[in-house]
Amino acid sequence: MLKIAWTESYVLPLPPNHRFPMSKYEVLPQQLLHEGTISLSNIFSPEPVSETLILQSHTAEYWHKLVGLSLTPQEIRRTGFPLSKQLVDREVVIVQGTVSCTQFALKNGIAMNIAGGTHHAFTNRGEGFCLLNDIAIGAHYLLNQQLAKKILVVDLDVHQGNGTAQIFRNDSRVFTFSMHGAHNYPLIKEVSDLDIGLPDGTEDAFYLRTLDANLKNLLETIEPDFIFYQSGVDVLATDKLGRLGLSREGCKQRDKLVLTLAKENKIPLVASMGGGYSEHFKDIIEAHANTYRVAQEIFF
Repeated sequence: MLKIAWTESYVLPLPPNHRFPMSKYEVLPQQLLHEGTISLSNIFSPEPVSETLILQSHTAEYWHKLVGLSLTPQEIRRTGFPLSKQLVDREVVIVQGTVSCTQFALKNGIAMNIAGGTHHAFTNRGEGFCLLNDIAIGAHYLLNQQLAKKILVVDLDVHQGNGTAQIFRNDSRVFTFSMHGAHNYPLIKEVSDLDIGLPDGTEDAFYLRTLDANLKNLLETIEPDFIFYQSGVDVLATDKLGRLGLSREGCKQRDKLVLTLAKENKIPLVASMGGGYSEHFKDIIEAHANTYRVAQEIFF
């Protein structure tokens, strides 16, 4: 059975003048339940992650400033969020969602988090709407529990996974692969183990060929025994921030390619949702929903 991390605490209240009255974290599970892609039995509600796990990926100084709500104004601006206890509480639940998903993925082949993919969080700071790096914390959990020996991070958000790259810069047990917009945020990129910067306007055919060739090569050469998949849908041509040119069908084929290769090679996979900022809310929800539809089709 496909297990999916979600709880009402994932839903961050939006300002009254926000364009959309509900967030994607609220609407996506409703859509998946309504159409019958999942049932309530697929969903589990994570508890807050332990401080012990957080400190395997983040410095004690940063974590204590974050939980103590004592970040500087500059540090707060860098995160993109007004800092609050509610925001930090939400983040630690999202992180545990990814950690718990690793256990379900080891059992069932795949598990998914309707949030997460917070790849701009560094060891010592937050950036770009990311406070704690759920992928890094999940990877460290697997490694330290000796549940995995070689982890592959497949980051297909339109923005480079700079925080994840920094955290694992000197750790050969985790291979970071980021395929992103070359001219998009962050302006100054970190160095992943493999970075593929795509030109503005990249469309389906080139994107899928590039991903297919590189991912197959990585599976053959590094032989991972676990995959974390950052499945951001800000690669869509309709995305306000993305600058790439993928269609919704192309984005779906991207997910199908990654999940099929994981299934064929018997590599457990955890998917986190990542970004999506299309003008029309339906484009965001449908693209994210496709990731879950494809997972059910391939694995179950």
